[in-house]
Amino acid sequence: MQPSPPVPRPTQPSDPFQEPRRADCPWCGSPRLRTRLRAPDPLRHRPGTFVLDECRDCAHTFQNPRLAAEGLAFYHRDFYERHLEEFTARVLPDRAARRRHRAAAHKLSLLPDPESWLDVGTGHARFPEAAKEFFPYTSFDGLDPTARVEQALLRGRVEEAHRGYLSTPGTAARLRLRYDVVSMFHHLEQAPDPRAELRAALTALRPGGHLVVEVTDPLCLFAAVLGRWWLPYGQPRHLHLMPLANLREELETQGCTVLVTDRQAPHVPRDLTAAVCLAVAAAPPLLRAATAPLRALAAALDRTLAPLSRRTRLSNAYRIVARKDH
Repeated sequence: MQPSPPVPRPTQPSDPFQEPRRADCPWCGSPRLRTRLRAPDPLRHRPGTFVLDECRDCAHTFQNPRLAAEGLAFYHRDFYERHLEEFTARVLPDRAARRRHRAAAHKLSLLPDPESWLDVGTGHARFPEAAKEFFPYTSFDGLDPTARVEQALLRGRVEEAHRGYLSTPGTAARLRLRYDVVSMFHHLEQAPDPRAELRAALTALRPGGHLVVEVTDPLCLFAAVLGRWWLPYGQPRHLHLMPLANLREELETQGCTVLVTDRQAPHVPRDLTAAVCLAVAAAPPLLRAATAPLRALAAALDRTLAPLSRRTRLSNAYRIVARKDH
């Protein structure tokens, strides 16, 4: 697919793609903010600079100013017309991604055998496809803000497809008390209101059901070392990056018992490889080809460091399993 031509967009305060800049933390309300990152779109190099602010009190990191609904629709459409997926495949081949989904499903096979499961932010429903090996009697449904979930339905990977966000008015009410498990793998980062998504997930869960949340860890040391070249910053599509302590406290406040916190299994060893690929993404094809040995070296370092990374603050993600109390 040929890349679409750049689409100029305004950058003034009246920019329809962005909401007004906020002066406080959307998680705890603190006005003590610091700018953590200023970066352009690192993949498509579209016009504009995106800013991530961090709260000095709770360490919540968020896009500020945040993309408005029009901006989210624009960038989701652009990113998911195969470009982001093609880039991801270069730093995490399909075979490795399948192993990762299968490993996550195997870890979760300790859950009581669920009758119904909703995978939120499912994309092409690769996780439900892998999880059926361990949950053969479970009915998997998928929800995603893009059309990929409808393609997953056509391929038979989910039994029902829901388009949008879980907290969209009417969606949570329609799915109320339907599921024994709700999973969110790297979905909350892209949700305009992660708290509302969590509340909607608990609404969809039956009493005693389980919520599985996996997200990027903004306290990962690779973020400080690599800066704008750290792929999980995910600009412009990532709106919120939540530390584990914040998410755990929120779930307990909403009436859940946290059963598992895991920083080891969710770590994806691709930080250095992705940084090299991002750094040369805009270079001429000849130069990109010349950096192949550097990419190979970065990939080898990622694999070598993986056992250490999983057990330290170099881990780039974490997972929480919580039970909705009766």
